Amino acid sequence: MIDYGKQNLLGILIDAVDYETALVKIITAAQSRVAFAASTLAVHGVMTGVLDGEQGHRINQLDLVMPDGQPVRWALNLLYGLRLTDRVYGPALTMKVCEMAAKEQLPIYLYGSTPEVLARFAENLKQKCPKLQIAGMMPSLFRRVSADEQQQIVEQILQSDAALVLVGLGCPRQEVWVYEHRHLLPMPALAVGAAFNFHAGTLPQAPKALQNTGLEWLYRLVHEPRRLWKRYLFLNPLYLWLVALQLLRLHSFPVVRHRAPVADIRYG
Repeated sequence: MIDYGKQNLLGILIDAVDYETALVKIITAAQSRVAFAASTLAVHGVMTGVLDGEQGHRINQLDLVMPDGQPVRWALNLLYGLRLTDRVYGPALTMKVCEMAAKEQLPIYLYGSTPEVLARFAENLKQKCPKLQIAGMMPSLFRRVSADEQQQIVEQILQSDAALVLVGLGCPRQEVWVYEHRHLLPMPALAVGAAFNFHAGTLPQAPKALQNTGLEWLYRLVHEPRRLWKRYLFLNPLYLWLVALQLLRLHSFPVVRHRAPVADIRYG
């Protein structure tokens, strides 16, 4: 197990951990039925917090923020002399969590995406993990929700008797959701990015060679150019520039700690 603790990357606190450590933390919280807010962040997720102080505050309040992208792992190793040998990839972590949840008889809840994606995702999960208990699932409303609607969503999850909830709303909405529900749900809430779509088979995953060399973004850009071109062609170079400034100590990036959001967004 590797756990170097939380490290400051451009003002965003990233937990320098491996899969084993992340899995133990999540499953332990599920077994204890205690709140535990977690997310896997690639470059885009980090940059949403860098460019938006309120989002940075939210991310820094989460219990576990894992280095999803290779460039995030590389930056941690460069900045702090760490020896992280792999990232904690959201889709891979999702399957590890589900396999362990099945073994430990911990029911899971799926929240987010569309009814069609959820149905296919759940079916594929049951094929891969026959003993997995899916206590319930709910698609995203794809809009902001009222306080009453938020409470209804919380009550449905609680009534399902789930021990953990996987959240697939896309970045940054899923991090907002996990942040806003971290005191409402006595269970881990894990934001897993595009894992729902990948495991449902509605989005293709990049080949391992591209994933390992940090070029997964290029593969996704080719497949979703209209949606992703601004994200990757603007944010990726900016990320590299800012990491270089931090590495060379030409600019300091204080951790965002005290700037609370003006109001909850309550995504659904």
